[in-house]
Amino acid sequence: MYEFPFELDDFQKDACNCINDGKSVVVCAPTGAGKTVIAQHAIHRALEEGKRIFYTTPLKALSNQKFYDFGEKYGAENVGLLTGDTSINRNAQIVVMTTEVFRNMLYGTNFGAVADNLKDVKYVVLDEVHYMNDEQRGTVWEESIIYCPTNVQIIALSATVANADELTNWINTVHSKTELVDTDFRPVPLRFYYFDSSQPTRLLPLLTPSGQLNSKIKPEKHQWGKHGKNKQKSPVKDVIRNLANQDMLPAIYFTFSRRKCDEQMEKCAYMGLVTPTEQAQIRQFVDEYIAENPHLYGNKHIEYLLQGVASHHAGLLPAWKNLVEKLFQKGLIKVVFATETLAAGINMPARSTVISATSKRTDTGHRMLTASEFLQMSGRAGRRGMDEVGYVTIVGTHFQTPEEVAELVLSDANPLESRFSPSYSMVLNLLQRFSLDEAKELILKSFGYFSAGSRMQPLLKQFELNEKEKAERFFACPHKISDEEFIKYDKLRCLYVQNRQTYKKICKQEQKKNRPLSPEVIAFRDENKKMLDKLHSYPCDTCNRYKKHAKNLEVFARLDVRQARLEKEMEKQRDIYWNRFLAHRSVLIDMGYLKDDYPTPCGVTTSQIRSENELFLAEIIFSNVLDGLSPSELAGVVCAITTEDLRIEIPYLPFSQAVRKTLNLIRNVRRKVEKFQRRYDVEAPCYINPYFSSLIELWVDGAEWETITEQIDMGEGDIVRAFKRTVDVLRQFTTIDNVPEALVFTAREAIEKIMREPVDAD
Repeated sequence: MYEFPFELDDFQKDACNCINDGKSVVVCAPTGAGKTVIAQHAIHRALEEGKRIFYTTPLKALSNQKFYDFGEKYGAENVGLLTGDTSINRNAQIVVMTTEVFRNMLYGTNFGAVADNLKDVKYVVLDEVHYMNDEQRGTVWEESIIYCPTNVQIIALSATVANADELTNWINTVHSKTELVDTDFRPVPLRFYYFDSSQPTRLLPLLTPSGQLNSKIKPEKHQWGKHGKNKQKSPVKDVIRNLANQDMLPAIYFTFSRRKCDEQMEKCAYMGLVTPTEQAQIRQFVDEYIAENPHLYGNKHIEYLLQGVASHHAGLLPAWKNLVEKLFQKGLIKVVFATETLAAGINMPARSTVISATSKRTDTGHRMLTASEFLQMSGRAGRRGMDEVGYVTIVGTHFQTPEEVAELVLSDANPLESRFSPSYSMVLNLLQRFSLDEAKELILKSFGYFSAGSRMQPLLKQFELNEKEKAERFFACPHKISDEEFIKYDKLRCLYVQNRQTYKKICKQEQKKNRPLSPEVIAFRDENKKMLDKLHSYPCDTCNRYKKHAKNLEVFARLDVRQARLEKEMEKQRDIYWNRFLAHRSVLIDMGYLKDDYPTPCGVTTSQIRSENELFLAEIIFSNVLDGLSPSELAGVVCAITTEDLRIEIPYLPFSQAVRKTLNLIRNVRRKVEKFQRRYDVEAPCYINPYFSSLIELWVDGAEWETITEQIDMGEGDIVRAFKRTVDVLRQFTTIDNVPEALVFTAREAIEKIMREPVDAD
C-alpha cells in the first residue's frame, strides 16, 4: 500500500486493500471523513503501474479544483482535464473530467472509439456518486456504471446514504466484484447548537447528553407588525456575534435565498471580524487576483471582503466565487453566506456551519430539509487537523418547531433513489451498437430496475393488506352454496322484487280505470309466482346468514378491482424504464430517425447531441431555419432554445427581427415534435425562452460587460450560465455529423466572440 505521511483510518485502509485486490469499491462516509485519500491511493497505483486513471466529478467547478490540486501534487504534465468546453492534456495518466464527459466517452460519440478513449485506463473514480439522486442528471451515473468495461475498477465515493449495500450489490451485478466500505466515523465530531431569539446572547446546546431535546429551547413566536405584515427580525448579527465570542469562526452560513445571502453579508460587514493585519492580507490578495481578472475591478462586494464576510451563490460571477473560495481556504474570510449549492463538494471546510432554517421554500410551498440535505450542509463543519470539534448551529424560525429540528438532526441519511430516464440520445446510441434485445438487457441493468423491489414496497404492502382482508372475510356457507349459485339466487331475487313492484303498479293503474287485468298481465303475475317458488327452493331464502354472504361478495368484488389495479401499476413500475425506452423509440421511428431499429443519418447526428431534448435540436438543424444567420443572431436563437423556464418575471428585452422570425419558425418545429411526443406520452421539454437573447446578441456584437448587466436586474452568474449553455450547444454544432458547413463556421465565430472575460473565466 502507498505510504501516506499520516496514519490512515480503518475505513481508508479497508478501501485501499480492496483496490489492491483488484476489486471495485463503494466508499460511503460522512462529508469530511477523508474519502479523497482512497482516490489518491488509486492514483499512486496507476502511476506506479504505468496505467491511467479517470477522476470524475458532478460539477465543472469541482473538476477544475481537482485538476489544479492534482497538478500541484503529481506534476502538471501527468494531469489532464476534460469538461464540456475544456480539453487539456487529455492523454495524461490522470485525467479529471465531469461525469457527463465520461459517459459520452463510453458511448463512443464525439470522443472517438470507446477502445481508444479507455486505452490503458485501469481505475475510474466516481466522486460524489450520491448525485445519482439528482432529478435532472442522475441518469448519467447509472449509465456510466452500466457501460464501464468490467476490466476497469470503479472507486465510487459517496456521502452517507441509507442503502449503500443496495448500490454495492447493483454494481456487483452489472459491473464486477465490488465491496462496500461503509462508516459513520467522523474524524472531527459535530456538536449541535440552537439559536433561540428569546435568548440572543447565547447559543443553546440542542440536545442533552442523553440525546433528548434541550428543555430550555423555546419555539419561535410569529411577530406581526402593522397591517398584518410579518415583522420577524433577522437574527444573523446575534448569531455571528455569538460564534465570534466563542471562537467558533470561520463559518459557512447557509440560507436558501441569494438575496438573503447578500443582505446578511451587508448586515454583518462592520462587526470587526478581521484584524488590521488580516485586512491588509485580504487587500493584497484581492489586488493581485483582480490584476489577473480585471473584469472584477470595481466589484461592489470588495468592501465586504475587506471586512471578512462574503456571499457565495449562483448569481455571482464564477471568477468572483473562486476568489471567495481561495480567501476562505486561507482563513481570511470569517463568514461566507451561501446557498446550499456550496455543500455539493467544493473544498471549503469551516469550523462552524449555520443553517438558517430547516425548511425551504419550493414551487409548492415550504418543505422540511431531507436528512441527506441536512447532513451535506452540517458536514462542512470541522476542519480535519485543525479543529477538535465542528459546530453546527440551527437558527430557530416560526416555520419549524425545536422538536422537528431535533428529529432531523437525529435522522439517518435518506436512501439513494434511481433517476434513470431514457432519452432520445440514449435510444439512438444503444441501437447504434446493440440489437433491441441487447438494449433491453442493458436497460434492465439500471439501478432503477434493480431497486424496483424497494420502490414497489408500498404497492406490495397494499396488495398484502387486501389479501389479508379477503382471508379475514372468508365466509363458509352453512348450506355449502357456491358463490356462483348464490349470485344466481341473488339475481333471481332482485328480478322477482322488481317484477312484483311492476305488477303492483299495473294493478293500481287498472283499478283506477275500473278495468280488469289483461291476459298478458295475468301471465306476468303467474310467471312471477313461479319465480317465487323457485326462490323458495334455495336454502338462501330462509338462511339468517344471507346478508353476510351478500356483503362479503360485494367487498370481495371491490377488493378484486383494487387488486387488478395494483397488479397493473406494479407491472408498469417493473417495466417503467423499458416502456419509456420504447416510447422514445416510437417517436424516433415515426419521425424518420430510426429504421429497422438502426439510426438513419439524421439519427446518427441526433445520437451525438447532448441537450434537454436532442430530437428538438436535431429537427431545428435539419429544418434549415438557422441558415443565413449572423453569429450574434445564431447566438440569440440558440440561447432561447437552451434557456429553461424561469421562476421569476423579468422585463421583456427586444431582440433582432432575424431572431424573432427564426424563433417563430422554430415554434412550428416545436408543435411538430410535441405532436409526436403526445402520441406516445413522452415528456421532453422544448424550450423557447428568449430572456437573454438580446443580451447575447449585444455581447457577440462587442458590447462591454457593464452594458450587458445594465440591461437587466439579474445576477451576473445567471447571465454567464445562460451564455455558457449557448456555447455548449454551439460547440456541438461544430463537432456532430451532417451540420451544414456554413452553420459550423458561424457557430465557431459566435463561440469565439462569446468566450471573453468574464464569460470565459472558470
